[in-house]
Amino acid sequence: MNSKELAQYMEATNGIAKPWLLVQLRLKKLQERKAIISEDEYANELADIHQDLMNLGEWWRGMEEEVF
Repeated sequence: MNSKELAQYMEATNGIAKPWLLVQLRLKKLQERKAIISEDEYANELADIHQDLMNLGEWWRGMEEEVF
């Protein structure tokens, strides 16, 4: 699934309101740009995405059935 397909899926399933899917979309877009950006820029963007993911904390608590 490419970033466009993922974005369409997110729109169709109200995934825009789900921060963990936004992280996935950011990762997919970064993956698609990897060949055209510098290693430093890639590493910096990946670190930023990772930090945002860590800031989500245990977002899934109480929603296990819905999420997993």
